[in-house]
Amino acid sequence: MSNPFFDHPILNSPYQRPARHWELDETGQPTQKVVEERRKAQFITPIPKPKKQKSAPKQEGFLFDEGKGLSTGKQQYDPTSIINKVRGHVDTWRALPASQWQVTPETARLLQHWRHHDFHGVRPFFCQVEAVETAIWLTEVAPLSKPGKELLEHLAAA
Repeated sequence: MSNPFFDHPILNSPYQRPARHWELDETGQPTQKVVEERRKAQFITPIPKPKKQKSAPKQEGFLFDEGKGLSTGKQQYDPTSIINKVRGHVDTWRALPASQWQVTPETARLLQHWRHHDFHGVRPFFCQVEAVETAIWLTEVAPLSKPGKELLEHLAAA
């Protein structure tokens, strides 16, 4: 039997912002529905259903501890909420016209190149450009706004 999720798992170009994703249910199983937005950051792994199963599988959680006592079974350190906040801020900033980027002229020139240059041959993946944009946003743009300052304070206190 055909399973579109596993037959055609890739929905997006590696060179553009992800615009759709396969929906997963609460157990990590594909629902065969495509959601027309970027998936929120979360730690879940889609696993094919076993042929025989005694009870409904439950996705186990991860303890993000690194031996530092940050997480326990009762209280979990959750990096995904901050990742999603930063992504939202960077997405909003990315959509602004160049005159509103609030970056140095050299940074603006680099952003213009990475975002709009007609690359021949090897060109950067979206995730690479997004990583640089995030670093730029955190260092040059976030300190200039109240939500950005609050986010930086949260990261500094973590």
